[in-house]
Amino acid sequence: MISAATVPAPEQAIKEPAIEEPGAASWARALLWIGAPLCLVGLVVDHLGAQWHGGRFAGLIVLSLLALAAAGALRRVLGWRLASGLALAWLLAVVFYAGVVPALATMLFASGALALGSLLQREAPPALRIACGLILVAGALGWLLPLPVHYGAAYAGLCLGLAAWQWRALAASWHATATQLRAAIDAAPRAAALAVLVLGLASTGCWIPTMQADDVVYHLRLPWQLLAQHHYPLDPALHIWALAPWAGDVLQAVPQLIAGAEARGSVNALWLVLTATAVWRIASLLGGTARTAWFAVALYGSLPLTAGLAGSMQSETPTAALLAWLVVLILEPAPRTPRVRIGAVLVGAVLVGGLLALKLSSAVFAVLMLPWALWRHRRVPAPLTLAGACAIVLAIGGSSYAYAAGIARNPFLPLFNAWFRSPYFDPVNFDDARWHAGFDVALPWNLTFHTDRYLEGFAGGGGFVFVALAGAWVLAFLHRRTAAMALATTALIVAPLIPMQYLRYTFPATVLLLPLLSVTAFRIDPRRAAWLLAGVCVLNLAFQANGFWLLRVGQVKMSIMEAGRDEPAFRARVPERNLIAAIRGTDHGNVLALDAERPYVAELGVRGRSISYYDRSLQRAAQSAEAQADGSAWVDLLHRAGITDVLLRPATTTSAQRAALARLHATRCQVEGDVEWWHVPATKAAR
Repeated sequence: MISAATVPAPEQAIKEPAIEEPGAASWARALLWIGAPLCLVGLVVDHLGAQWHGGRFAGLIVLSLLALAAAGALRRVLGWRLASGLALAWLLAVVFYAGVVPALATMLFASGALALGSLLQREAPPALRIACGLILVAGALGWLLPLPVHYGAAYAGLCLGLAAWQWRALAASWHATATQLRAAIDAAPRAAALAVLVLGLASTGCWIPTMQADDVVYHLRLPWQLLAQHHYPLDPALHIWALAPWAGDVLQAVPQLIAGAEARGSVNALWLVLTATAVWRIASLLGGTARTAWFAVALYGSLPLTAGLAGSMQSETPTAALLAWLVVLILEPAPRTPRVRIGAVLVGAVLVGGLLALKLSSAVFAVLMLPWALWRHRRVPAPLTLAGACAIVLAIGGSSYAYAAGIARNPFLPLFNAWFRSPYFDPVNFDDARWHAGFDVALPWNLTFHTDRYLEGFAGGGGFVFVALAGAWVLAFLHRRTAAMALATTALIVAPLIPMQYLRYTFPATVLLLPLLSVTAFRIDPRRAAWLLAGVCVLNLAFQANGFWLLRVGQVKMSIMEAGRDEPAFRARVPERNLIAAIRGTDHGNVLALDAERPYVAELGVRGRSISYYDRSLQRAAQSAEAQADGSAWVDLLHRAGITDVLLRPATTTSAQRAALARLHATRCQVEGDVEWWHVPATKAAR
């Protein structure tokens, strides 16, 4: 995690002529503002008031007032700008609630990444060098996962060594960045304060412990496995997603190994800052002023999914950062010298490789931007440079696909298995039937006002940008300087919605849309655009809780009341995590989640087993075992799987399962909420 000091220099906005046009035609101003009444109609007609969570919005107001009070005190005592005081307040809050040691580990990791990225291209902005350094680490470690070399002390030493080696360059980078940040704030102090305030409210998602469903059934598996056994077994028989692209989880694992505790909150805070920095720079490269750029950052922070994804380990958070910096590279003027030109190509290759390493669909984003990049720079790299760039992409992003192809005969397991027919999954193409609400011209409206059809959320949980700023979106196509990016960004938003109408997949592309909309709004109506954009930010924040269930149930408030302690939250939401913490202190064998609907054992690594679809062999065995009511088949299953401990819910435990536990003389060890931990002493562990 790093401070807001990584916001880029304002010189792009100061030196380049602004493209605001006070004389814009009245029809253009009318089109710009048409989204405001449309939003009002949608709020009324679709009854969004019934799904509005006023308590969460009130909580955001209270947090805003507290942050403003702290920043105001710093302003009076030290003479700081309000935005600088707000940045410090939010930074300290993340450090406290995400954990001091994990935050320090993340800062060390970021420093090492900056040093590593500086070797690639020293002229690049520090935030871009950090992003590249992170991806270089993820790419290298992806190939090394099966080897028992993953120790926190080794990673800490490596980061310290890199930082010490490049300490002069790092010190110069931080000093220059701090100077540039002050200049950026001074250029538009009120807009900067709004942006930092809103981004800080989004960072409250980093305060909550890791409890999102995909995290506790999958994403936690790799970091905790490395922490426990220092290597990652490549076995899709134990977990069907074991060989899926893993860069996001690898980057979560490194600071966790250094700290000895989960670092998701501080890592996600780092990604928030890196993305906001890129959004600021995109707006300035499009000709916007510092004020325009800060409003683009505010729009990013206000999106409900920005805060929601900050509370999870989903790959869309880092994807947004890498994609935004890739756009920066495309928008930057073509380098004049061959050395810098080659460096820019290699940086782009690292970012594309990172997108491939995060998720296949993220790599598709990069492919869709390729025509724009070629058109923008009017040149194709030399064959040797191009071959080197492709090799870098594959070296960074190819590890999971190569291992999956070699082990499971499907590089995308469990996707596309109707074609590859890997024995580890059914011969069908993996799909989620929940997200096929239909692709049509009404989709932007439905994504906004019927979000629950397209996301595990509530109405308004996707934000109101698609409708409220629809006029700015259209107008962006009509200006020479923004038309190409408007076309590319629209293609990126539309592409993932064609096969599956799932809103989360569009989040990274939506982030790219925001600086475009901010620049266009100020170009058309520079005197009043701030009111429109600020109104959209407030409306987005009002429905922030609708984008993520943990925000809606008041988890941020609970984290505050519990002073950052995770155990009470786990007891209330995911009691399995408290039970697993107790089991981890024993020398027992494997642990079985006996409820197929709650396979929340990812943090146990290979010791965590379930009878859900994630563990195909046990799922089939469990279905067969239910045919014998005396529990004897279940006894055999538990013995074969080396199960010594069981997590169950009495309400869903079958009679056959109860009979098996009785035959094995299992004893109940602990109860958390509606989940019980039973120990099976008669079973021999298979470790």
